[in-house]
Amino acid sequence: MKVIFVCLGNICRSPMAEAMFYQLLVTNHLTDQVSVSSRATSSEEEGNRPHPGTRQILEEHHLDDRGHRSTPIKRQDFYDADLIIGMDAMNMRHLRTIAPKGEQDKVRAINDLTPGHQGEPIPDPWYTLRFDDTYNSLKRSLPYWLDYVKERLD
Repeated sequence: MKVIFVCLGNICRSPMAEAMFYQLLVTNHLTDQVSVSSRATSSEEEGNRPHPGTRQILEEHHLDDRGHRSTPIKRQDFYDADLIIGMDAMNMRHLRTIAPKGEQDKVRAINDLTPGHQGEPIPDPWYTLRFDDTYNSLKRSLPYWLDYVKERLD
């Protein structure tokens, strides 16, 4: 199974989600069955490393960004992935607009499965500089995505 997290620039939220989800996969011995990556809806940051705020949070929590570089989402990603998770309404609109016909059901919002938080975005810390809030929001939502993925592996 292949999971892709997506945000605007792929330097804040989605690489943080990727690193956190990868650690969940490692902890649950699923790296041989599930791959995770992240992408951008914009090409503005293409090739750039994660934002310093993201790198700091990952370091504080002993998470590896695995040499991440910002990469825009491409049409082929929709065919290759099993699950594409956007961070906010703007990401979701963009993803649904560019998703090929028949592949739109793979696109989901980050809090779709989070009880009491469905429909809530994860605000972009590039603007807010609240990287701890981003980490905590992802920490709350990602275990539900792990359960979702595990159910589909059985």
